[in-house]
Amino acid sequence: MDATAEDLELAAGLVRQAGELAAAMLADGLETRHKTSISDVVSDADHAAEELITKRLISERPDDGLVGEEGARREAAGASGRTWYIDPVDGTYNFLSKLPIWCSAVGLTDADGMVLGAVYHPVADELWVGGRGARTTCNGVPVEPLTDAGLADISIGSYLPPAQLAPNETDSIRPLLTAISRAATVRVIGSGSIELASVASGRIGASLHANTLPWDWIPGAALVEAAGGRTRVIEHGGQRWHVAGNRQAVAEISSALQES
Repeated sequence: MDATAEDLELAAGLVRQAGELAAAMLADGLETRHKTSISDVVSDADHAAEELITKRLISERPDDGLVGEEGARREAAGASGRTWYIDPVDGTYNFLSKLPIWCSAVGLTDADGMVLGAVYHPVADELWVGGRGARTTCNGVPVEPLTDAGLADISIGSYLPPAQLAPNETDSIRPLLTAISRAATVRVIGSGSIELASVASGRIGASLHANTLPWDWIPGAALVEAAGGRTRVIEHGGQRWHVAGNRQAVAEISSALQES
């Protein structure tokens, strides 16, 4: 089933409200906690924004499941078969460092895959919404359909894990290095959903990451597909590679991954 106008409107409202709440809390000062590393952080804003989203979904979509980055979980009830994925503050390290690249994001799936995505970038006041049967828009304006372009002519967004860049530690990311070496340039911006929204709009040519979590993937990947692009998840070398972009770039990245 295509994304409904009601679901698109709900998703847009959720991410805007969550992003505005997080921005207000940042301005007032926040307590920060580390999760797995110095760059893997969480704040009170993450939890408050996730609670805001989950309360509305429980109220307005009682038969849908939900999965939040900060721990919210509910199985889909009845015959819904739908699940919302919630990233209340995507790019928390940037957010807490006062870098302007962070957002709030939600995505919806059903038995056939991605239904819709919504991403709100508060600093730029950009609201991205799109999904199955609904072309991606930014602040209500449809994006231009993505057209074919080769890797050599576009930028690629990714993440380069420092520990795996040491001379004797690159085997696990060799496919990544092979793919990005063929692009015109690489961008590391620190927010997966903004990166994918940027792919949907043509600002970044393609995106490639390893082992992306669903709340970092589904909202933005739905936007890319709704802009006429392609997304793929490729199992290779013990990793799950998440690829998004125009069709030619995705095909070239896929080939590069499997060569390594």
